[in-house]
Amino acid sequence: MRFIEAKGARIPAIGLGTWELRGRTCARLVEQALKLGYRHIDTAQIYENERDVGDGLRASGIRRDDVFVTTKVWTTHFAPNDLERSTRESLARLRLSEVDLLLLHWPNPHVPLAETLGALAHVKKIGLSRHIGISNFTVALIEQATALCPEPLACDQVEYHPYLDQTRLLDACAHHGMALVAYSPIAKGRIRNDQTLSRIGQAHGKTAAQVCLRWLVQQNVSAIPRTSKIERLSENMDIFDFELSDAQMHQIFQMRSPRGRLTDYGFAPKWD
Repeated sequence: MRFIEAKGARIPAIGLGTWELRGRTCARLVEQALKLGYRHIDTAQIYENERDVGDGLRASGIRRDDVFVTTKVWTTHFAPNDLERSTRESLARLRLSEVDLLLLHWPNPHVPLAETLGALAHVKKIGLSRHIGISNFTVALIEQATALCPEPLACDQVEYHPYLDQTRLLDACAHHGMALVAYSPIAKGRIRNDQTLSRIGQAHGKTAAQVCLRWLVQQNVSAIPRTSKIERLSENMDIFDFELSDAQMHQIFQMRSPRGRLTDYGFAPKWD
């Protein structure tokens, strides 16, 4: 397993995203993923599956210290007292004493960012999370957050795949020594039939999805593909035995499109 290192955090390069996974299905996938060698599990308060993720973690038999667990605070809990209380509730559901990474899930312009970040830093200081970070923050918001936060921010978790140009965001994260964690890294499954990725994959004996994940890892990005299929777990992890050439990387960069973003809500910030 490769790691992305940022602000003292060692984030495994491939993790399991658990959005839309619930109940026994979620617990079973987490358990299987960990048994297959995954060491990075991503959840969030809004996913309503933290309890299931915790069940899968315990069922796997993998030592707690060997697993990097991320959860995310929902925007309605950004007031300082509420942020700490909701984090404690997340830990109770996960049945953990701390998470490895706690993120602000989306920017919330209705609560002063300085207050929210102060509370996030406090949660880290009192030992509820080893590291803290942000999610769905733009370049401008990264600048604000890094200036305002009393503790280092380890990452920005954002949508990133070959159809979406995130060059400016990657540069901003690199400038501040932060990692970029990619959600929807295989574009919600859309890349599976992509001709460019399939052609590159044939040269390596790999699938389009494996090429896509490898492209991210070679940019020093951590990817958290979500799958509900146990057979896909092995495929997504099996990307560390080949390397894309500069020419192949360049070909994939050429796939980006102005209409590439797949996750957009009314409350989203003004994207870069």
